[in-house]
Amino acid sequence: MPQRTLLLVLFDGVQSLDVTGPLEVFAGAERHTPGTYRIRTASLDGGPVRASSGLTLVPDGALTEVPDPHTLLVPGGEGTRSPDPRLTEWLRARGPRARRLVSVCTGAVLLAAAGLLDGRRATTHWAHCDTLARDHPAVRVDPEPIYVRDGHVSTSAGVTSGIDLALALVEEDLDRDVALTVARHLVVFLRRPGNQAQFSAQLAAQTARRAPLREVQRWISEHPAGDLTVDSLAARARLSPRHFARAFRDETGTTPGRYVDRVRLEHARRLLEDSTDGIEEISRASGYGTPEAMRRAFVRTLGTPPAEYRRRFHPAPAH
Repeated sequence: MPQRTLLLVLFDGVQSLDVTGPLEVFAGAERHTPGTYRIRTASLDGGPVRASSGLTLVPDGALTEVPDPHTLLVPGGEGTRSPDPRLTEWLRARGPRARRLVSVCTGAVLLAAAGLLDGRRATTHWAHCDTLARDHPAVRVDPEPIYVRDGHVSTSAGVTSGIDLALALVEEDLDRDVALTVARHLVVFLRRPGNQAQFSAQLAAQTARRAPLREVQRWISEHPAGDLTVDSLAARARLSPRHFARAFRDETGTTPGRYVDRVRLEHARRLLEDSTDGIEEISRASGYGTPEAMRRAFVRTLGTPPAEYRRRFHPAPAH
């Protein structure tokens, strides 16, 4: 198996966890299977950089002196807001030579500034998705998933999603057993798919200002199999259906129907991951009514049917 060189780019204001999270994953895989990865870090001039937390990181060398890597990983952090133009130019010149481009959090902003995301689907930290889309219209920004893989370019959301993406790359390079071993060592789960949303329904939607609407949000989350039609929810909030639908959208940023859909999908996913209940039982408990209705929702949103989702993400029983 050929050794893959992995280069992590360092700069002042970098988010230290964007660096150390993926670094520990790849280093763990190298310890498990020696000769798999050769890991290097580099800054523009080869000097130490100060992370946004105040931590000082000492690179292995200068970016101008490193050979072209197999995998080029660009972390995010406050330093991406006003990056050194030399860094952008280095990425523009050297990024296309890498076999695999990876960004964590706002590292996607640096890739986009270098023109490396043009025409591609990408993601970044939820708080910066709108800015990335506005400043780089040639990039198809998807704010939902924790990471996106488009050809040889992979982008991830904030901080811990970089670990998820790194584990997925290790699984691709080696196999699932190695990735699982690394995940266990780091005490993280090897079961977050890239299309998992950055937010739960409760976090993705704003919390309503008015108490009756907040109560409706709580009721939906606690009763996914209940009558969650607009008429029923409006009656619970003591509003007319039209007034309720408008107020819910204005105060939460999403429609009642979309909120219900997300809550039900999350509930079904948790049961598939954490229980041994059958598909039919889960479909009823999650408010879908039938396995076919649940299957359609999974395929439409996650691109995979419930049975396959469970096969991939249900933890194996301990031996």
